[in-house]
Amino acid sequence: MLLSGQTPSRAWTPPRTPDGHPDLQGTWTNATLTPLERPVEFARRLTLTDEEAAAYEKQRIAAANMDRRDGGAEADVERAYNDVFYDRGSHLIRVDGYKRTSMIVDPPDGRIPPLTPEARKNLEQNRVEARRHSADRPADRSPQERCIYSARAGPPMLAAMYNNNYQIVQTPESVMIFVEEIHDLRIIPLDGRPHLPSNIRKWVGDSIGHWEGDTLVVDTTNFTSKTRFRGSGENLHVIERFTRVSPDTILYRFTIDDPSTFTRAWTAESTFLAVSEKLYEYACHEGNYAMVDILRGARLAEKAAEEAGKKGSSER
Repeated sequence: MLLSGQTPSRAWTPPRTPDGHPDLQGTWTNATLTPLERPVEFARRLTLTDEEAAAYEKQRIAAANMDRRDGGAEADVERAYNDVFYDRGSHLIRVDGYKRTSMIVDPPDGRIPPLTPEARKNLEQNRVEARRHSADRPADRSPQERCIYSARAGPPMLAAMYNNNYQIVQTPESVMIFVEEIHDLRIIPLDGRPHLPSNIRKWVGDSIGHWEGDTLVVDTTNFTSKTRFRGSGENLHVIERFTRVSPDTILYRFTIDDPSTFTRAWTAESTFLAVSEKLYEYACHEGNYAMVDILRGARLAEKAAEEAGKKGSSER
């Protein structure tokens, strides 16, 4: 059983690139039913039996089915896309033969540590501001809605509703990770360079990598203050570890270290599974009327509220 802090079995020898490092190249998916945080019903249990996992997988798939028609018309509209558009995976993460209840392995309870008092204050202020000015202009919308970058790109790289595919290409000097959604591209240098100066910030941070044995270690800093992974700020520091543990599996482990946001560092594990599909161009702006419709809808809502206010005043 693989527990936090242990290393994968070395019984299998990964293929090598010409420069001698493990070959991580190919197309991979990290779609899974395993949640980032452990559900309360599993308490401090990191793994499930095959029977428990099968029952939980069935429950998760049924609950997330977007083709359901229960809950009334409003719930039906909120489900938006049909289920065929989603790519959540069909199984829990299996690591060293055991099904995981959560990606988080440290803390032992499988939960994200509490936010610091200052981070909680900032998060609430951001929420209030977002509600007050949620659609005044395009810049008020999320980077993903604006086709600037996808949360799938990370780091950390976590699966979401769909487009959870990645292509990895290696050279002796760098590793490229091509993200399916919004065609994001991470180019990670391996030449020993330092991080960029602290005054240069990137949406997905500044990543530099190196090899520790058969594991690719990627260190990322220099995020913008707008990245906000789980409430984080520009001091977010992410350490990723990629270890190919079988012909069709990369074990992906990441640590979040942001003392200004979280009361302690925390670590999670996921898997990337090999797929035979190719990554195709992702059209984000093309034919996308969502931004125009969101802003137009906000103006109509404001007008309706203004007219209701005038009507109320005249009746008093």
